Amino acid sequence: MRSVFDENGYALVERVFNAGQCEAIADRVSTASVVRAGSRNLLHDAWCLELARCLKGHAAIAAYLPVAAVGVQCTLFDKSSVKNWLVALHQDLSIPVRERITDPACTGWSEKEGVLFVQPPLPVLESLVAVRVHLDECGPGAGALRVVPGSHRHGRLTESEARHQRQANGEIECIAKRGDALLMRPLLLHASSKATEPVRRRVLHFLFGPSELPHALRWNNAV
Repeated sequence: MRSVFDENGYALVERVFNAGQCEAIADRVSTASVVRAGSRNLLHDAWCLELARCLKGHAAIAAYLPVAAVGVQCTLFDKSSVKNWLVALHQDLSIPVRERITDPACTGWSEKEGVLFVQPPLPVLESLVAVRVHLDECGPGAGALRVVPGSHRHGRLTESEARHQRQANGEIECIAKRGDALLMRPLLLHASSKATEPVRRRVLHFLFGPSELPHALRWNNAV
């Protein structure tokens, strides 16, 4: 399974949480401070820290993570008929760090919700794994994530290169059940459409990476 993940850039781990656990997590999410349809800073909350530790300790998930992986970010995506959006094809290129450094290998500095982000060197991006925990059923009408298999193996892509990858490899819609976890490389090209059915799609998007970063970079938060 790991070889398939390395080849395609994504994998589905089923039934990570049962319905009762999903409901309990959703209750915690409802009390979190959420900006618009999502928030990038949930890992600051104690319940989210424990959930990150739980995911790291899950045997089927740990097999895909870097050695001595740490959770460094959790973002909530809450899509519904009230808060509905589409996401164009892209790669995730930025990571949350503690302070700005001066190094030509680190570019694209920005600040989001009070946290500093940077585009690190390619080897760092290649080492990351995102774990997307589905708190609701995510069927064809729920605006599920679409991915371009294998596109993570080509480094940072320009818009024209991304279009070529999609034309050459097609897209896969990542349908998931409640409690499933979709694992993906952040460099994997991905997109999503607006939901076409009046359903709710809540996803907790955890980012895991190596405990130590190069170029004197330090994670903003690590667990």
